[in-house]
Amino acid sequence: MAFDYKKLGFKAGLEIHQQLDTHKLFCECPSVLRTDEPLSVVKRKIHVVAGEGGKVDVAAKFQGEMEKEFFYQTYDTTCLVELDEEPPHEINSEAVKIALEIALLLNCEIFPATEIMRKTIVNGSNTSGFQRTVLIAHGGYIETSEGKVGINSIYLEEDSARPVEKGESSVVYRLDRLGIPLLEISTDPDLKSPSQVKEAALKIGEILRSTKVRRGIGTIRQDVNISIKGGRRVEIKGFQDPKIMEKCIEIEVLRQKSFVDKGEKNASEVRNCLPDGTTVFLRPMPGSSRMYPETDLPILKVSRDLISQVKKNLPKLKSELEEELKNQGLSEEMISLLFKEGKLQEYKELYEISGNPKLISKLLLLLPKEIAKKEGKKIEEIEETLSSDVLIFVLESVYKEKIQEKDVKHVLEKIVTGIPPQEAIKLEKEDFSDIEEKIMNILKEKPGLSPNAYMGLVMNESKGKISGEDAMKIIRKFLK
Repeated sequence: MAFDYKKLGFKAGLEIHQQLDTHKLFCECPSVLRTDEPLSVVKRKIHVVAGEGGKVDVAAKFQGEMEKEFFYQTYDTTCLVELDEEPPHEINSEAVKIALEIALLLNCEIFPATEIMRKTIVNGSNTSGFQRTVLIAHGGYIETSEGKVGINSIYLEEDSARPVEKGESSVVYRLDRLGIPLLEISTDPDLKSPSQVKEAALKIGEILRSTKVRRGIGTIRQDVNISIKGGRRVEIKGFQDPKIMEKCIEIEVLRQKSFVDKGEKNASEVRNCLPDGTTVFLRPMPGSSRMYPETDLPILKVSRDLISQVKKNLPKLKSELEEELKNQGLSEEMISLLFKEGKLQEYKELYEISGNPKLISKLLLLLPKEIAKKEGKKIEEIEETLSSDVLIFVLESVYKEKIQEKDVKHVLEKIVTGIPPQEAIKLEKEDFSDIEEKIMNILKEKPGLSPNAYMGLVMNESKGKISGEDAMKIIRKFLK
């Protein structure tokens, strides 16, 4: 359906929540999700009370009236901090550095001193009844094809517990996810069309993935806030899938427009995006009275020296890295495989040794698969044997002219069979007269074949003791 979004007064802003790839934010527990049986289960019931301002948050009151019981599964990878039985530890310094990287990549101004806050959460997903969050930066922007989009704020906060079972009167949560560092990025309401919303989401996603963030399902969550002229702002959650982003927005605009056309106002609420792009009511829009200072932690101070250090080591975006790899001579297929298989860092390390991109990409992406197929083994087993140290040794052997590039596959095959790398590079060469005699016998036994067919037989017979180029020269000499 086609709308004149400018005429409708369409406005939208994104909220993106991305897990960081470090240990938890306020303790040293690993950020590991568990699927095995828990060590114990703790039962809690959360009571809604007024905040320091004397008011009860609207969303908190709504959740509290449900009177649900909450059960929390614990593991040996969770501690008393997650159970709210122990004060939070000092904030994770690595998570702070990653947050600063992302803030700089988003052209934001970083706060030199900022207070860690508590945000009231009463749906049971936080054992304490609140989420710890700290404002890191503000006032940034990204560029899109439809104009500049402001970055309103960047918060570093702890992720919530993971719901594993929901009932009418109870919810079971797993504490493995609670406390994983989570970055919340909010844009200004500068997005003026569904296509710009999607472009902005993908652009921010590219920036996030250039840093040390967690990958996979559930590690990134996106919300979008939408309003049209004459209507009220609605927050839509579960907005991750790029395939349905534009459709979801169009459906929501149509829903809000139906109220405006009748001279009514839609409810100010939070809705959940379904797989078909439609939305359903989730809860009322949270109020502004649910934030108050965290009394167990000091003010977070970010020094100029730390910001300068982070600036010097900013990661490059995927688009920039792709251009560099292309200039080095790699094909688009190889570049795509490097990113898909997560082997860019290994490639960089090997490239520093020899600067031979085509050979390095073969070492990392093609030869292990070919050898795995030939040996009838799993690729994981082959890659474990052909570790980074082994590949570096083989590459250095080529660089030092101990072996030729054409010998690499044969050397790797020998290593996979259990021969030490130092022995595998010692390639025995037969006397050419013996090789020529073998080739002559093959031609007599198999008359009428093509040169390439003969070369395949010769290479199989010689087992790497002659190069394909030398073998073809001898074959062509006898076929004349």
